[in-house]
Amino acid sequence: MNPSPLNQLLARLDLGRRGVDRFAGEPGQGEGALFGGFVAAQAFVAAARTVDGTALHSLHAYFLEPGRHDASIDYSVERLRDGRTFKTRQVLARQDGSAIFSLTASFARVEPGISHQDPMPDAPPPDGLPEWEEVRARLLGDPAKRRPDGPLEVRVCDPDSPDPDVRLPPTRRIWLRARGSVPDDPLLRTAMLVFATDRTLLRTGARPHGLPWARTLGVSLDHAIWLHHLPTFDDWILYACHSPAAENARSLTIGTMYERGGKRIATVAQEGLLRLRRPEA
Repeated sequence: MNPSPLNQLLARLDLGRRGVDRFAGEPGQGEGALFGGFVAAQAFVAAARTVDGTALHSLHAYFLEPGRHDASIDYSVERLRDGRTFKTRQVLARQDGSAIFSLTASFARVEPGISHQDPMPDAPPPDGLPEWEEVRARLLGDPAKRRPDGPLEVRVCDPDSPDPDVRLPPTRRIWLRARGSVPDDPLLRTAMLVFATDRTLLRTGARPHGLPWARTLGVSLDHAIWLHHLPTFDDWILYACHSPAAENARSLTIGTMYERGGKRIATVAQEGLLRLRRPEA
C-alpha cells in the first residue's frame, strides 16, 4: 500500500547527511516547479540539525530559482553564530550545482518573559467550507483539473471570483490541518508549519486586480516567518492574510496563523511577483 501524502512529506523531511553540515533532500515526483514551502521546510530541517537546546523563532529566505522534481537538493549549512541565547544558521540549497534557495534561521532558548497578542480575527468555521482544490478547479473552469489530495487539508473562507471584472478586497482566510497524525517531534511540527505558511499568500495579492487563476503567473520572491507558539497540528489552524501594498508587479502580503482556540502561532511576510501570462499564439 502506498504511503499517504502526509507520510510521504514527513519521510522527505528526514534529510540524509552528505558530510559535515551538508544534507541531501529528495523532492519526490510531481509536475511543474517544486512547491516553495517544501524547499523552505527541508532547508529549515537542515539548519535545525546543527543546533541543540534551542527552538526556531524566525527565518528569512529568498527563492532564487524554481526547484525541480528530477534532481536531489544539496543543503549546505553555515554556522554564523552560537551565543548563549541565540544561534544563527545560513542554508544554501542547490540543484545540480545551481543555487535555488537561501535561508537564514535564528534559534533561541525558550525562556519566560513578556507575552501579548492581537485577538484572532473572525472567520466562519471550517466545516462545510469548500476545499482548496475544489475552488481551484472551479476557477479553472474544469473539474478534471482537480489535483489529488495533498498532505494538508485546506478550506477556503474567501473564494476568488471567476469573473475578471470583479475586484475583491486584498484579504483572504483559510483553515488548514494535516491529513493525518504528525509525530510529537518539535522539529517535524516546526517543519510542517514552515511548509504550510507558503499557502494563499500570492492569491491574496491578486484579488484586488481581477487576475484570473489560469492566466496569472505568481512567483514567491522572499519569505519570512516569526514563530510565536508551536502547534500540535491535531486541529484546524486559521491562516488570515492581508496584502497592504503592491507595486511594480510585486505584491506584499502579511499572514497571521492561529490555533482554533485563538492562540497566535506565527506571523508571516512574503513578497511575490504577480504577472498576467501572455495568451498562447
